[in-house]
Amino acid sequence: MDVEGEVPAAAAEAVANGLGGGAEPSPAPVSADQLDVEAYAAQYSGRTRLSRLLFIAERCGVEAVELEALRMAYDEIRRGEDTMFHRDVAQKINGRLGARYGFDQAWADSVNRRAEQRKEKLESELNGYRTNLIKESIRMGYNDIGDFFYAHGHLSDAFKSYIRTRDYCTTSKHIVQMCMNVILVSIELGQFPHVSNYVSKAEQTPDNLDPIIVAKLKAAAGLAYLATKKYKLAARKFVETGHELGNNYSEVIAPQDVAVYGALCALASFDRSDLKSKVIDNNNFRNFLELVPEVRELVNDFYSSRYGSCLEHLEKLKPNLLLDIHLHDHVETLYMDIRHKAIIQYTLPFISVDLNTMATAFMTSVCMLEKELAALIRENKIQARIDSHNKILYARHADQRNTTFQRVLQTGNEFERDVKSLLLRANLIKHDFNQRAGQRKM
Repeated sequence: MDVEGEVPAAAAEAVANGLGGGAEPSPAPVSADQLDVEAYAAQYSGRTRLSRLLFIAERCGVEAVELEALRMAYDEIRRGEDTMFHRDVAQKINGRLGARYGFDQAWADSVNRRAEQRKEKLESELNGYRTNLIKESIRMGYNDIGDFFYAHGHLSDAFKSYIRTRDYCTTSKHIVQMCMNVILVSIELGQFPHVSNYVSKAEQTPDNLDPIIVAKLKAAAGLAYLATKKYKLAARKFVETGHELGNNYSEVIAPQDVAVYGALCALASFDRSDLKSKVIDNNNFRNFLELVPEVRELVNDFYSSRYGSCLEHLEKLKPNLLLDIHLHDHVETLYMDIRHKAIIQYTLPFISVDLNTMATAFMTSVCMLEKELAALIRENKIQARIDSHNKILYARHADQRNTTFQRVLQTGNEFERDVKSLLLRANLIKHDFNQRAGQRKM
């Protein structure tokens, strides 16, 4: 059978090596060495916990944090069945945590033996189901094999097995289950086009979906849009994610992540009216924002034009965000977009702005601020000119007098055209100059 959406072997290998893709408030740390790894990891479950711990170990740059993350990853792996992950983590530890945290060959051999026996049993059962042509049993057989491969870190094989269940789905519930399994593996493989595709398939099922499933699909779609740098679409999906999500999707995303991803994407892409209606006044999304007080405050500061405080909160969040497996590649772009929007909004109400005062508000030098303003003027995002000698920004307002005259002339022309049309119609009616439809010939 041909399987659509094959995943590259390199992607599967990268993820296998840890390189892939009722909560409490969790204030963000101000630096990497203050990160509470245990509290952070407790928000997640399954392979995403391991992937995030390894990502922190590789990126944090602080040996104490690195070793703590590797220790937790090692202990978590020993409770599972992924021997490849176990080998990789043991190599990264490299004896720095003592002999207890080395590669356990006996454990790995034992797990692999049991895995081989389990695999033979599952394949034998599936062959029997296929011989008897029992669709439901075949579907469950492929699901069981997919779960087996997923537990042992063979994500590409798990993806193929889950995909094959599609031909044997007989109800909407089966289709949704298939889609959720494919979405989970695709996220870990970093195959986000598949995520968007199967989110759409699940949403198009005729039956009403459970609110928790709907919330999971919104969050997964948001991650897919974030990965492809479609920040406005990502923001919409995250702010639409229902509070039912809670900790029910911890194998992919935590509710704190929904707050952080949604807020940053919204600040970078929404205008003021959307920010007010879809984020600040959104009672549903407010439940997520309450979990991360710093994010809630920076959103309110941005909307209230307290840009200095907003940028300060962003700088405090930055070390933590750079250790996030999904957000790290987008932090600089999002921060730059948010900063540019803040600069534009700061200049809008004024005819002239003192650059020294503005530089203080944005925590930068006048020289750097001039360069930022010049770039925004060149991109036609700010209608202004810079007096570099006196350090003043002058707004270029449209000539209201000329604009008014042009509008009056346009209105007069439109009125004259309408009057002539009315007079012509009146004369045609007066002289009975009209064309009657001919009678049909039978």
